[in-house]
Amino acid sequence: MALTEKQKLFADEYLVDLNATRAYKAAYKSCKKDEAARVNGSKLLTNTNVAAYVSERMQERQERTEVTQDRVVRELAAIAFARATDYAEVESGCVKIKNTNKLTEEQVRAIAGIKDGANGVEIKLNDKEKALELLGRHLGMWNDKVDIKVTPSQETVQELEHIFGTKL
Repeated sequence: MALTEKQKLFADEYLVDLNATRAYKAAYKSCKKDEAARVNGSKLLTNTNVAAYVSERMQERQERTEVTQDRVVRELAAIAFARATDYAEVESGCVKIKNTNKLTEEQVRAIAGIKDGANGVEIKLNDKEKALELLGRHLGMWNDKVDIKVTPSQETVQELEHIFGTKL
């Protein structure tokens, strides 16, 4: 079954920034409330035809741009594991910047910028801590969710039963 014109517009808008609420409001102009757009956008994403279209378009984009998860992880790893000694060395108390032509492609990817500063050449590396955090998240090393299980006391249960007028 083909997508309706509105479903296609929603899916194309969704692919811009992966924001279903914004995409729904763009496709269905009569929807003014964010909550309604969020609920309906979420429902549309579970529609088999819409999901297949979005998946197909994302796959096409991945092939066209050659941006893959592996490539992103390699880029983050280049940043995360860069060492200052890859770019400069200290000889007889003087800092010597290494020739960038002799750096590996991986080392070059970790560089955010090079400029001639007040104290000589400055090399700025991309944010190592952020790259490590993103890699850790990708690998499932960090768990930001807190799971708290509490067993209420009998007194609390009785109080809630009294408030709601029903047996819990």
